[in-house]
Amino acid sequence: MNVFMVVQALVIGLTVMASAAVAFRKLLPQTSRRLFGRIAHAWNRPGRSLPLRWLGRRLQPAEASSGGCGSGDGCGSCGGCAPAPAPSTAKTDRMPLDFRPRQR
Repeated sequence: MNVFMVVQALVIGLTVMASAAVAFRKLLPQTSRRLFGRIAHAWNRPGRSLPLRWLGRRLQPAEASSGGCGSGDGCGSCGGCAPAPAPSTAKTDRMPLDFRPRQR
């Protein structure tokens, strides 16, 4: 195995990992925020190396940095800091269906 094959394998591996992370964030947004928030919290601690702390800050979801509870999902995900929803009445729950014939 020569150096070119090793570099090629590293570049392809990094590309596949980056695309898997982007697809994970697109397809499972809430799960990815939780997972990346936990990883970022574990990596961005005092006593860790500077590159690891930088990676932790980069992985941290934007909502986690703005939320105060540190849940990793941002404000409103646990329902603890959001105002209670207005009670619904029977009148607003029901809406009549309006069927119209298709025009040809």
